[in-house]
Amino acid sequence: MSKKLEKGILIVFEGIDGCGKSTQAKLLFEKLRSLKFDCILLKEPSSGKWGKKIKKLSLFENSISPEEELELFVKDREENTRENIKPALQEKRIVILDRYYFSTIAYQGAKGINLKYIENLNKSIAIEPDIVFILDVEPSVGLSRIENRKKKEKLFEREDYLNKVRRIYNSLKGKNIIKMDGSQKIDKIREKIEEIVLKYIEKYIDN
Repeated sequence: MSKKLEKGILIVFEGIDGCGKSTQAKLLFEKLRSLKFDCILLKEPSSGKWGKKIKKLSLFENSISPEEELELFVKDREENTRENIKPALQEKRIVILDRYYFSTIAYQGAKGINLKYIENLNKSIAIEPDIVFILDVEPSVGLSRIENRKKKEKLFEREDYLNKVRRIYNSLKGKNIIKMDGSQKIDKIREKIEEIVLKYIEKYIDN
């Protein structure tokens, strides 16, 4: 039987390609499931209509403008929020999300779109997360970790571009944002994340 919470909790993992966020999101999901918490693991782009279109277009570099790309990400996020994130939170579940609107701010912002405009556009349709983990690594480190991926999976991987993306990530601030050194060993990062999350969740366990 799952442990009951007083409210739904949204935990987001962010960072440049190869930072380890997907690994840590999965590890946290497995840990919380083992502790009998009702949680789901989602990612963006989603597996919905707009997410599939983004993935298809991403195979072809510069196939659409940054503005068109932003529009697709917002549509996908709107659908993902409506169909998946919001219902799960209303059911008082824990939602672990691999990428969210912070990625759009960083990646599309690095392509020249105004950061405040992207932020306001997304905040009008997105749900504010309880915790945002930003795993920080040098682009050279991230790229070396994913060098064995197929070419078609290498999204946004030019080092100069990722340096811009990283700078934007590092400029993001908020009481819910926690920045971590993603170059540390996986288990060390995992342990710290678990400690932070369990301490936060403890406040909302329905006894």
